[in-house]
Amino acid sequence: MCHNELVPVFPHTPEVDAIHPFGKIPAMRHGDLTLCESRAILYYIDHAFPGAELMPRDPIGGAQVEQWISLHNTAIDPLLLRQYGVGYIFPGTPDGSPNRTMIEAALPNMPAHFAVLDAAVKKTGYLVGNSMTLADINMLPLIYYMTKFPESGEMLSRSVNLKTWFDRMIQRKTVADTIPPPMPART
Repeated sequence: MCHNELVPVFPHTPEVDAIHPFGKIPAMRHGDLTLCESRAILYYIDHAFPGAELMPRDPIGGAQVEQWISLHNTAIDPLLLRQYGVGYIFPGTPDGSPNRTMIEAALPNMPAHFAVLDAAVKKTGYLVGNSMTLADINMLPLIYYMTKFPESGEMLSRSVNLKTWFDRMIQRKTVADTIPPPMPART
């Protein structure tokens, strides 16, 4: 029997450092296998477990999924999470309050990102094709965290198609089972 357990840990902890050479998350241990980096973990999950294929095997669908993963990694995540979200999650301020400088610098560019995502899911309810793919799975954690902050939460609520996509995705049992518990207190 395979035992799967989601264990919330901070970056640069012994658990993460044992898997990721730069101490970053995500990191995964499954039996004797250790993997780091989202794309590698998603590839493994898609190929190692039964169920619908998450990466279309046809060249057009596969290329479109890779396009969205690349857009996420090069444009969407750097702004929405690495700049804006980090201003809340790891603010670096003396009192731990949100880093308003980082947040305010990101805000003017964020509506365009939400508009692109909103338009992308409008036609079929997914980023690519008519079913959930790695593109959706890759984007979902970022949008999940955007629900946690005031400005991005408002932008999401105004992005009707993206909000519908998120609400539908978060209700899937496979997604609900992976929602991280609250992070442990830093020691």
